[in-house]
Amino acid sequence: QVQLVESGGGLVQPGGSLRLSCAASGSAFSANAMGWYRQAPGKERELVARIISGRSPDYAASVKGRFTISRDNAKNTVYLQMNSLKPEDTAVYYCNAGRGTPWGRYDVDYWGQGTQVTVSS
Repeated sequence: QVQLVESGGGLVQPGGSLRLSCAASGSAFSANAMGWYRQAPGKERELVARIISGRSPDYAASVKGRFTISRDNAKNTVYLQMNSLKPEDTAVYYCNAGRGTPWGRYDVDYWGQGTQVTVSS
């Protein structure tokens, strides 16, 4: 059984920064892809960023240039550094892990419980 545990969410003012972390545990964890989705109230869940072995990270257009995803394989942890935050970034952010291909296909197998990010003055 694989578990993903997020941390680092909270309340931040517009223009501020937050760093989300997601630690994966489980004896068989070997996912070659991890990422972050988010869901705002009344909206569908959307991809924010993903990192797949063998290719450069992918980002949603709305966060490109402001967010950076990274992974520490030794710690089975993925991070999302969020800078220049905007009120429209307010959402529950979900970590995920699964199977990815070098040409960009990503099948999510595991989800975290989510962490709230609120951007407000």
